[in-house]
Amino acid sequence: MSVAIAADPTACRDTSGLLPVLGRDVTVPLVTGGEVTYAALDYAASAPALQRVWDDVAAYAPYYGSVHRGAGYLSQLSTELFENARRTVAGFLGCRAEDQVVFTRSTTDSLNLLARALPAGCQVFVFETEHHASLLPWRDARVTCLDAPRTPRQAVETLERALADRDCGGPALVCVTGASNVTGELWPVRQLAAAAHAHGARIVLDAAQLAPHHPVDVTDLDVDWVAFSGHKLYAPFGCGVLAGRADWLRAAEPYLAGGGASRSVTRSSEGTVDVEWHENAARHEAGSPNVIGAHSIASACKALTETGWDTLVAREQHLIRTVSEGLAQIPEVRILSLFGDDAPRVGVISFVVAGWSSAHLAAALSAEYGIGVRDGLFCAHPLVRTLLGGDPQTPGGCGAPAAASGGKSLNAIRVSFGAGTPDEHVVRFVDAVRELVREGTRWQYRTQDGRCVPAV
Repeated sequence: MSVAIAADPTACRDTSGLLPVLGRDVTVPLVTGGEVTYAALDYAASAPALQRVWDDVAAYAPYYGSVHRGAGYLSQLSTELFENARRTVAGFLGCRAEDQVVFTRSTTDSLNLLARALPAGCQVFVFETEHHASLLPWRDARVTCLDAPRTPRQAVETLERALADRDCGGPALVCVTGASNVTGELWPVRQLAAAAHAHGARIVLDAAQLAPHHPVDVTDLDVDWVAFSGHKLYAPFGCGVLAGRADWLRAAEPYLAGGGASRSVTRSSEGTVDVEWHENAARHEAGSPNVIGAHSIASACKALTETGWDTLVAREQHLIRTVSEGLAQIPEVRILSLFGDDAPRVGVISFVVAGWSSAHLAAALSAEYGIGVRDGLFCAHPLVRTLLGGDPQTPGGCGAPAAASGGKSLNAIRVSFGAGTPDEHVVRFVDAVRELVREGTRWQYRTQDGRCVPAV
């Protein structure tokens, strides 16, 4: 069956690298009066959906049907659309012919699925700098948590030493991010993969922050698996991907037991239920799959590929320079970094401001300037602890950092952006930070439920 349910791919294309996204014209009220166009600068948490993705989903919606379940036309069409999405994602990631692409709910779900598929006795190596999604799923394995490196080379050397000291013979897995969700810094994935394989280990790449900003090629990077989320790839419909080697996935018990994962179910004369499970990706996709989510991820993959990574990366680097150079001119600001200020990074920058609670500054940016950023620990507590030089506490509260902390910031502010961010938004952000630091807030704020909010 031929499937061609999609909006015109040229309708929303911009060769400048600025892609139309939903919400780009939304206005929000300011506590000081009036309204302003909202500057969404929290892409690292969830990026706005591309207009192209939304149009493709809308074009398919009237044809929505059950997947892998029915003989009717809409069911067959939906099934083919779902499987086409799998092939599109495989191409986007440069997967090997024998790799499997499993649709999940998110990066977190993908890595938990892989954790359930680890062979018995597997040892997992993970840096303390990881997001909790890649730091925490390995509870049933032997976990070695590695210290935060201060250079890419140190990261490789640290891993090599740890792998050399491990118990020989058993299975091992390395889990590493492609780009930090706190600092935006790029990690030496190809070198880490080479180190892992040289010591008989496998490697999974957390590409949640990398895939929306840079090409990710499984074959070129020589990683065994890659995981990412649609909601960070301009397709926020509750879908994620785990792609890579099939053998561990095929040998593992299904992630969820139920329809779709089973090939045949019989009832024995003894009254037991016997199951023959699928050996392909369906083995770990029990239940009715999220066909709209898969279709939206495929649409985003096509949009980014067709725009061209050279164009997208060049424009994002321009935005990074605008923010970095602007913040560097504010003496009170300290940008957080593991590898140094000149380290390559994606559009994710975290910082602290001397004398300010990060929650207070973030609240003022929203209430007085219509700018949305994130403050806190960014689900990477050990990394933030290392970068701030202290023990992070529950984020929240207004005013200067408490005396009990020695005046140190207990959390940070993160600004993040991407293909849908206009230049004006990052310029407005830098100007707003400068103005707040020099002149203070124009409104009173109070702490409510641990958060800093404008006082009514």
